[in-house]
Amino acid sequence: MFHIYLTVAYLYVLWRFVAPLPIGRGWRVLLAAVLLIISKYHLVLIAVYGTMFSPEVPRAIVLVNGWLFCAFVLVLVLTLLTDGVSGIVAACRKVPWKNVVGGRLRTAIAVSALVLSAVGVYQAVQLPGVRRIDVTVENLPRSFDGLRIVQLTDLHISRLFQADWVEGVVSRANELNADVIFITGDLIDGTVDARKKDVAPLSKLTAPLGVFAVPGNHEYYFDAHRWIAEFQRLGMRVLVNEHAILRKGADQLVVAGVTDEVAPAYGHEGPDLVQALDGAPKGTATILLKHRPAGASASAAAGVGLQLSGHTHGGMISGLDLVAGYANQGFVSGSYDVGKMKLYVSNGTALWNGFPIRLGVPAEITEFVLRASPTLNEHTARRTFL
Repeated sequence: MFHIYLTVAYLYVLWRFVAPLPIGRGWRVLLAAVLLIISKYHLVLIAVYGTMFSPEVPRAIVLVNGWLFCAFVLVLVLTLLTDGVSGIVAACRKVPWKNVVGGRLRTAIAVSALVLSAVGVYQAVQLPGVRRIDVTVENLPRSFDGLRIVQLTDLHISRLFQADWVEGVVSRANELNADVIFITGDLIDGTVDARKKDVAPLSKLTAPLGVFAVPGNHEYYFDAHRWIAEFQRLGMRVLVNEHAILRKGADQLVVAGVTDEVAPAYGHEGPDLVQALDGAPKGTATILLKHRPAGASASAAAGVGLQLSGHTHGGMISGLDLVAGYANQGFVSGSYDVGKMKLYVSNGTALWNGFPIRLGVPAEITEFVLRASPTLNEHTARRTFL
């Protein structure tokens, strides 16, 4: 469907953007051909590399191609917006639609798209900042109150996000001195052989209670068995429909992790929360690591107190998060209450190199401070005091 949508997008741009331009026919044909190639960027990658997720070319080429493709998408968006507004204006003035939008506006759309795309790609490839959040978790023992967690997700280590960038992320994460680090999928784009040097800095991630990870959909595109083994070699504990228990004295905190929904298509187990929680102590506070936020209601029903997810990249462009929400049950970015469960969807530490743009949706390293729910007695005492 992805490529069908892009074909429809190209035809619309051809009709509403290229055809009305006040330039010679030859120039319009040339522009149409260039835009066709740009719109089919991912099909070209499949034809050349066998996958659209990991072009093994110099980083500069990935950046330029990403800039052009993102500019094409922005031309589509701006043309749609312009056509919508001009249609309303034409109806109000009772004049033909074509009389409202002139060639200068089309030129402005092209320039705006190229500039916004350049800004967005630049912002997308910078080191992420830190976003700090306090979150109250159901049944959290008092001894875990104040526990500090760092979440990384959607690193998409690739030709675009290479070893030096990974070193920077690891350094920022370690500087937070978290008690535990969670990585919620899509760590890579590419094979183990292609990415081995780029992922190596992940071995420097350190936290007293450990570094835990779950696979995302992109791990399954590149032989998840090998990647899981590589992540474990780098010092992570990868939770594949299983759980671990964090302990402080006699108190416990369950950390569960499930696979991604795409796993069965590649011969792996699909996400199974029942299996992941099998044998976990009942009534114990539970944190779930799940790459996609979809299915959060089932997690809440299973007694999970906090679910950490990624996958959406926060929608990447402010105002277009409705598209990401449509594909993810309305969960796109930030905190959500799902029954008694808290769901947090990170904007991502990086993003896929096939659409590398951020406009108003910054990347993040997320730092959580866990808080225990106030007890009934504390509520009563507080009301009496007040």
